[in-house]
Amino acid sequence: MASDMNDYFNKKKSEGGGFKNSNSGNGPKGPQIPNIDFNFGGGKAALIYVFIALVVVLILAKPFTIIQEGERGILSTNGKYQDQALLPGLHFIVPVIQKVYTVDTKVRIINYAATHSDTRSGRNSGIVAKRAVTVLDKRGLPVSIELTVQYRLNAQFAAQTISNWGFSWEDKIINPVVRDVVRNVVGQYDAESLPMIRDKVATEIESGLRKNIASLKNSPVLLQSVQLRDIILPQKVKDQIERVQIAKQEVQKAEQEVQRAKQEALKKAAQAQGVADQARIEAKGKADAITINADAQSKANLIIAKSLTTKLLQLEQMKVQGKFNDALRVNKDAKIFLTPGGSTPNIWVDTKDIKRRTTAK
Repeated sequence: MASDMNDYFNKKKSEGGGFKNSNSGNGPKGPQIPNIDFNFGGGKAALIYVFIALVVVLILAKPFTIIQEGERGILSTNGKYQDQALLPGLHFIVPVIQKVYTVDTKVRIINYAATHSDTRSGRNSGIVAKRAVTVLDKRGLPVSIELTVQYRLNAQFAAQTISNWGFSWEDKIINPVVRDVVRNVVGQYDAESLPMIRDKVATEIESGLRKNIASLKNSPVLLQSVQLRDIILPQKVKDQIERVQIAKQEVQKAEQEVQRAKQEALKKAAQAQGVADQARIEAKGKADAITINADAQSKANLIIAKSLTTKLLQLEQMKVQGKFNDALRVNKDAKIFLTPGGSTPNIWVDTKDIKRRTTAK
């Protein structure tokens, strides 16, 4: 088809020198259409074909790679890893000769749980589930430890880590170290004591993991955190702990009863002491009152005794005699007994009524 078109334009050129302007005559000429050579034969076509083929080959060979944030690229040239990992961004490589392996440097998690079996289904999401770490305690009883370990690949030495440990570096570094450290820590204690020293066990496990991982060459892994989630004991150990707890509760209850009884006894003793003190105070008050009264009476008597004279006593006797005289006027049958000196009372007796007596002081 190209050959036919070429012949057609050559013929037109020979006839009229190419396309003519639509304005004929002596008028101004319109824009001229340049002559076009449609001869695609020869070396030019070959170069175009080679260029197109080269572009297709480059596209299919993909001589570049893009590293995302949170990743590093491990460049392999003829099977040998480059020491420095590729940073995030666009990188060009030589197809076939060079190849880039992408590794994840974001935080990753391994959950050691009793209700899950080993699985790699969550590897791409950064979360891996494994069986709980089952170890023996100090007496040989099995104990299961549930952990959550957070870590990430050290981006600075990612290439060396892949070169030394391979792409399964997690199973070669993290998992064996975790199980070994947990075994050494838990093996120091009895199973029944583990729940009571939970914080201590968690601290020792994390310290042991950090120490072991930090001792590895080039620090391949950066440990973020270690969380002790649960300590699963054998059923007979759980039963024994429950019995011990019940016994302790009974002892505490008995101690509380004893303390309550002591407090009640102290309360009653205090009350009795208070009553006794009150009675003693009251008795002392009464005794003091009697003493005071007696002292007052004694002093009064002493004062009276000192004030009495013979003439005063005779006067008092005359007063009494007058009272008797008055009585005799009313009752002429009365008999009067006079005691001289006034040491004893003067008595008069009604003879009509022997039971009736009057005593005057």
